[in-house]
Amino acid sequence: MSMNLVVFLYLVASVCFIQALKGLSHPTTSIRGNIFGMVGMAIAILTTAGLIITLSESALGLGWVLLGLVVGGFVGTLMAQRVEMTKMPELVAFMHSMIGLAAVFIAIAAVAEPWAFQIAEPGGPIPGGNRVELALGAFIGAITFTGSVIAFGKLSGKYKFRLFQGAPVQFKGQHMLNAALGFASIFFMFGFWHSQSWMDILLVIALGFALGVLIIIPIGGADMPVVVSMLNSYSGWAAAGIGFSLNNAMLIIAGSLVGSSGAILSYIMCKAMNRSFFNVILGGFGGDEVAAGSSGGQQRAVKSGSADDAAFILGNAETVVIVPGYGLAVARAQHAVKELAEKLTDMGVSVRYAIHPVAGRMPGHMNVLLAEAEVPYDQVFEMEDINGEFGQVDVAVILGANDVVNPAALQKGSPIYGMPILEAYKAKTVIVNKRSMAAGYAGLDNELFYMDKTMMVFGDAKKVVEEMTKAIE
Repeated sequence: MSMNLVVFLYLVASVCFIQALKGLSHPTTSIRGNIFGMVGMAIAILTTAGLIITLSESALGLGWVLLGLVVGGFVGTLMAQRVEMTKMPELVAFMHSMIGLAAVFIAIAAVAEPWAFQIAEPGGPIPGGNRVELALGAFIGAITFTGSVIAFGKLSGKYKFRLFQGAPVQFKGQHMLNAALGFASIFFMFGFWHSQSWMDILLVIALGFALGVLIIIPIGGADMPVVVSMLNSYSGWAAAGIGFSLNNAMLIIAGSLVGSSGAILSYIMCKAMNRSFFNVILGGFGGDEVAAGSSGGQQRAVKSGSADDAAFILGNAETVVIVPGYGLAVARAQHAVKELAEKLTDMGVSVRYAIHPVAGRMPGHMNVLLAEAEVPYDQVFEMEDINGEFGQVDVAVILGANDVVNPAALQKGSPIYGMPILEAYKAKTVIVNKRSMAAGYAGLDNELFYMDKTMMVFGDAKKVVEEMTKAIE
């Protein structure tokens, strides 16, 4: 395979990746975007395999590469078939960790045998620029790996290990320690650039592993959507750094696309949660959650009702807005919700869905769930498009959402003050489905639940929604 053909195919794959990002920017074009992404990745993999076959001087080495492709493809297919929609955030974190670890391994291999990657003559030193790129790629990859492992544990919520629990882990002098490790990393990067010492590059990687843990542990569960987006960006920059080292245009372009798009998405998420973008990058937020009390342990009265009561209210409404949250994902109730919406629509009720950008545990989580249930795209509205209409809505149905509809965000002094919310409290009637009165990730009571216009319907979202559907005449 000629290098001209390789460069051309990499260019085609890059165009496919750009079209994929463009397609994924809107639900109506997301399927097309995914197809472009899959085609681009297939071209990149086959081109790289062809290049390896052309350049390979060892049948054993080629065999290991082909074995890796087969095993990786099998494991990826198996995971895609078995993963539940509620586990998608954990899967994304796992994928990010693998990208980071791959960057570390490639950097180590390139330092060990730079001539095999055509970045140095046999027995000769690695050029200074390549050393910097390898060190940066390995460092960012190490941060991405351990940071994603911690995010995986926090998202899963089923491990007893303290670092994997949703509550922030903080200690005195934490930021000073992070800064010291960061400066130490720069010092050893300079050392590797100066002397190409194994000790320097290994210390850079070790410090990256440590920083990945320290940056993520002070971040609480409420901020996990931003963390997922941030780690996505880190994984892209790690790949791009290694791409520069190997003079691989495909890695550079793909990594830059992932890194920049992840950074932009992180900025959007931060804006949606009233967080500082630079604090996110440095792992400097999440601490407020520790001080966020729920209600001092006091029990407050709420107005509760049954699924039949909720069905009666919905059946007599003209406009209904459904607000899905993570509780909907846990109960796997998206199909039941679609059936309820279809029945109401057949009765002449206007039904729409309101999506908060950070609802769930990863960006776009609720959009993915509704798309899986084949909810019509024209019924799904983003926060900024529907917030101004809540005042004219007859019934707002909150399904497993909490912090994203909490009016405490409007009160100065609140830990979530300034966070944009879905203004469901403005609806004429509010129906809230939750398993219990437990606080959300931010640890705050939700005043919406105690309003006179609000009726709480306790129970599993899928079961409750199915009962509502049956009870509507």
